Amino acid sequence: MTLAPAGRRTAAAVLTAALLVPLAACGSDDTKKDTGGSPASGSASGAPAANLTVLAAASLTDVFKEAGAAYEKSHPGTKLTFSFAGSQELVAQVSQGSPADVLVTADTKSMDKVRADTGTPAIIAKNRLVIATGEGNPHKVDDLKDLADTKLKVVLAAPEVPAGKYSKQILDKQKIAVKPVSQEPNVRAVLSKVELGEADAGLVYRTDAESAKDKVDAVEIPDDQNAVAQYPAATLKESKKAEAATAFVAWLSSPEGQKILQDAGFQKP
Repeated sequence: MTLAPAGRRTAAAVLTAALLVPLAACGSDDTKKDTGGSPASGSASGAPAANLTVLAAASLTDVFKEAGAAYEKSHPGTKLTFSFAGSQELVAQVSQGSPADVLVTADTKSMDKVRADTGTPAIIAKNRLVIATGEGNPHKVDDLKDLADTKLKVVLAAPEVPAGKYSKQILDKQKIAVKPVSQEPNVRAVLSKVELGEADAGLVYRTDAESAKDKVDAVEIPDDQNAVAQYPAATLKESKKAEAATAFVAWLSSPEGQKILQDAGFQKP
């Protein structure tokens, strides 16, 4: 039997609807991929939207808050949650299986300790140490040798912290014996002691001193007496949002990410 035009149109509409149902179902699965089941709006970069947890060295606190805001703006639907601590604490969290997607440490040795748990690290920035003093440098600290003055209250990062390792390295190199009044769990705690006047001086990263320039002064340490801190970033293998995590790590090395880091005083990787 030959269908009338109206009948043919009705049959075609039914067939088309039947074909679109499975295609729509496939599309729904794709939007959930890499986001823990939440629909993803994606971004201009093509990276999927996701809620990412980033474990980052304490010295990245200020710059990563700025970088995170910029990344979320250019990647609609993505939410970054940062957890800042000393690199040794972050490594312990990864080793204990704490859920996270990205790890950024202040030295390569810390990253190496969890190498089996990460993707291939990429160095995203470098940093150097300075001597932080109270505003106006009231104790007239001029160089590393002045830190040996027993009348001076000096605070350092603990030996297991990257900033503490770098501090020991440069002091040992110059054969300078310093007796700190305290050894802190991360470099931001060292900075805080100086800011609050609980210490006369402390060794911190240049970027830390820059972040508190209205409260502390920074005494530069010559390059030949200094140490270079390297910041590796890597995805975590246990992440359920690998594609989104990889995109964020790659963005940190992009022109936009690098501009934010370098404007904050970090050096090129």
